[in-house]
Amino acid sequence: MEFSTEFDARIGHGDVTLTERDVELLRAIDDHGSINAAATALGRSYSRAQQRIVELEAAFGELVTRTRGGSGGGGSQLADRARTLLSQYDRLRAEFTGVAETAETVLSGRVVDRDGELATVETAASTVRALVPEGGESVRLTLRADAVTLQSPTESPSADRTSARNRLEGTVSDIDAGESVALVTVDIGGGVSLSALVTDASVEKLDLRPGTAVVASFKATATRGVPAAR
Repeated sequence: MEFSTEFDARIGHGDVTLTERDVELLRAIDDHGSINAAATALGRSYSRAQQRIVELEAAFGELVTRTRGGSGGGGSQLADRARTLLSQYDRLRAEFTGVAETAETVLSGRVVDRDGELATVETAASTVRALVPEGGESVRLTLRADAVTLQSPTESPSADRTSARNRLEGTVSDIDAGESVALVTVDIGGGVSLSALVTDASVEKLDLRPGTAVVASFKATATRGVPAAR
């Protein structure tokens, strides 16, 4: 079981999920008046774009109203359901972004190894990889909550099978639910807490609660460091 929080606003229905890429396609259809023109504008295959619309409509209902060619020519336009989904997506993205900009994890540590700007930093919780410019051993790391992915310890992939090489085990200590998203606080040891974002629906579906064991993973490129103030 995976609790994905690395941000890509998503709206799910059954096994089908409306993603940012789908939103781009729907908006291109609205702008260009046909699936073919939308696919061309986005540099995508028409057949794949058409197939994706069919998949989305099987889950969400009619999204695109198609008109056959004739004296006025054919084309496509968005159905009301598609415009409702786009509005829901925009609200979800806005809430994610707003919370993420204020919810950051801050870790203090010491650089113990370096490969250019990519440094290995010892913190009170664990050793992590981060982007740290040269300028001293003591550093302050920051990590946005929307860059963290939470996973079950029993199903978390090994470090060599994911680009998110930073992996910290911990337990959920608090869940602050908002209108659409929840800020999950994870105790990762050493007196350090890590923040992650999930949708409220995912909290319920995945049964996240205080005491749930998780693995928090995040990419080194999402972890930024600066020299600590002296």
